[in-house]
Amino acid sequence: MAFHTINGRSVAYRLLGAEVNPLIILAHPLGMSQAVWDDVIPALLPRYRVLTWDLPGHGASQAVSGEQITPADLAAEALALAELAGAERFHFAGTSIGGVVGQQLIAAHSDRLLSTTLTNTGAVIGNPDLWNTRAGRVRQEGLVAMSEEIVPRWFAPKAFEASPALKAGWCVQMGRGDDESYAQLCEMLGRDTFTGKLSGKSTLHKVRVQLFGGSEDMATPPATLEALTAELDGAPLEIFDGVGHVPAVEAPTLFAQKLLAVMATDLGDVANHGVAYATGLETRKQVLGEEHVARSTANANSLDAPFQQMITRLAWGELWSNDDLTRRERSMITTGILAALGREELTLHLKTAKRIGLTEAELRQVLMHVAIYGGVPAANHAFALAKELGWGE
Repeated sequence: MAFHTINGRSVAYRLLGAEVNPLIILAHPLGMSQAVWDDVIPALLPRYRVLTWDLPGHGASQAVSGEQITPADLAAEALALAELAGAERFHFAGTSIGGVVGQQLIAAHSDRLLSTTLTNTGAVIGNPDLWNTRAGRVRQEGLVAMSEEIVPRWFAPKAFEASPALKAGWCVQMGRGDDESYAQLCEMLGRDTFTGKLSGKSTLHKVRVQLFGGSEDMATPPATLEALTAELDGAPLEIFDGVGHVPAVEAPTLFAQKLLAVMATDLGDVANHGVAYATGLETRKQVLGEEHVARSTANANSLDAPFQQMITRLAWGELWSNDDLTRRERSMITTGILAALGREELTLHLKTAKRIGLTEAELRQVLMHVAIYGGVPAANHAFALAKELGWGE
């Protein structure tokens, strides 16, 4: 876990995975922490860089200090963390109040989003009286006392049957939160809604939006998600049978599969129309770095500009943007081929292999394969070049 100061408050976050992979930011529900994503993250890391964080007064993040908090404040935290990760655009997934953060991003910052997955949330959640009453009770009674009443509403009955310690564990987690921060977030949910604020926003920048809910969710039942779908111009909605309010905890394998499908690059009708230049350019920047791509573009002239566009569409759009192989796997394949052929691009891809996170042992095995199947001189040259670029001790 790491910490970053945003608007004068210390925010706890985790940033996991290779720098060259697309970024996915995950926002947790009210009263919980970034730990809700622990069983989902391993399925994402081969293809995505993952950023999670604790909301104000939750987990290890500093509490609010009296100011009225808004969805714009929470979205600003997500954007500040995206900047810290060096990502201009990113995927986002949020549950409950985390989904409210996602709605704020759609409403005000859709140009930053690649896709948005909203789970167990709504344009309107509950009503002001309910939230103001809860805020008052939390200030009087405290989260430790309130947790015994609130935590059972998060999960479907079968989740407690499968894990008898689930309630006690999350009661402890909720009780460690800051009472005032929780109360202010309750008041925010009663005050700030997104009715009439979302239509047309996601289509403006072609942001893919997917909604998920749980059939056993008491906090945001399917009807709440259906109303949100209408606000989002008919964005697709899927209800998980037998799941409550937190699918990342109750059905992490299913949720990870669904989330990966949402984030997968839409390559369109490759056979008949090819991949859009913008898709290839996004991937090329992520893998090679924006500075390299900017130099290549700046150096192109009338002779090779069409060639640069072609390799961006084909190599980086149709190949590197395809999710059938991870970028780590494509790096090993590309490095091996270039080493066997002795091409000058090997230097670039040895540097890229480091950015992607290949280990020394993995690179050694790639080049040893080159020696057997492509020739010892080719492998010897590649080993020497890799050492010049800082590989090895």
